[in-house]
Amino acid sequence: MSDTQLNVITVRVIKNFEYRTCKNLILKVDLANTTIAELKDLCRQKIQTEAGFKPYRNVELDTLKIYTQAFGHKTQNLIINLEDEGFLRDELATLEFAGIRNETELSFFNMDAYMAYARDPKMAW
Repeated sequence: MSDTQLNVITVRVIKNFEYRTCKNLILKVDLANTTIAELKDLCRQKIQTEAGFKPYRNVELDTLKIYTQAFGHKTQNLIINLEDEGFLRDELATLEFAGIRNETELSFFNMDAYMAYARDPKMAW
């Protein structure tokens, strides 16, 4: 039996910001040994193989950002945290080093779509 501590994180896979189209991916990961690049690869692999994510397979997902920490405050925006902090840019950093703890919620999205939405954060129905 492995003595590796697995933690639960939620990755909000965002297809469209304006229409608030997202689906949660629940993962158990080793925060101390998993890098940000490995987490992105794991998410992409799950999206390609799990049936519920079929509509998300054509989106180029390239950026991870912290949405909220467990027992922390949530933003008023229901799709993503629009604050400038929380981007996980260092691909080689472990999740633990990046500040991710058990039950952290992350957003996984396309950076170009995010920048367009951040300039004009309107909601469509």
